[in-house]
Amino acid sequence: MSGLEGPAIDAASGAAKSLVILLHGYGADGNDLIGLAQPLAGVLPDTAFVSPNAPEPCAAAPMGRQWFPIPYLDGSSEAAMMEGLGRAKAALNDFIDAQMAETGLSADRVALVGFSQGTMMSLEVGLRREAQLAGIVGFSGRLLRAESLGDEIKSKPPVLLVHGDADQVVPPQSLPDAKLGLEGAGVAVETLLRPGLGHGIDPQGLGAAAEFLKRVLA
Repeated sequence: MSGLEGPAIDAASGAAKSLVILLHGYGADGNDLIGLAQPLAGVLPDTAFVSPNAPEPCAAAPMGRQWFPIPYLDGSSEAAMMEGLGRAKAALNDFIDAQMAETGLSADRVALVGFSQGTMMSLEVGLRREAQLAGIVGFSGRLLRAESLGDEIKSKPPVLLVHGDADQVVPPQSLPDAKLGLEGAGVAVETLLRPGLGHGIDPQGLGAAAEFLKRVLA
């Protein structure tokens, strides 16, 4: 079993035919995103939701969690960041495997939805798994290690990226940069830039995510 754990919500219909794994941002925890399950369930009644807590206490926000250190926020080194990323990738892969084993769902019935650092993890892990996931949704994040993706990619699930053009935490330019890197590796990418939105998720972005997930999990 994976060492990660966090809040979960069963499928509204009572019988899960698919699973959405919600990955929170830096300094938050699984409770931060599990609330997305309620509005998404209206479109995805046969989908269960789980929102694992990241594996480490957050150096810059001790009450929260982090997937890996961020040097410009917590003073860590680039080496520490990469070591943390490696640990988080292993933990998340184990978690996905454990969820699939527990639910009996195949990879094409599982989608990742990330916010900020959770988006970075979704793209880093989801594209390097042998069995292709149903899809990946990334809010307000960016593509890490784009230069390595072409050599390391193992599957190409469709991706939806949503970003606010007023984001002061993760620059809006991260959206076209990620799109370029993903398409260069042969990944089908949809994007939505939300005018006036800062570092967050708005109803329009969530609605786009719901429709994307409904399509890829159909």
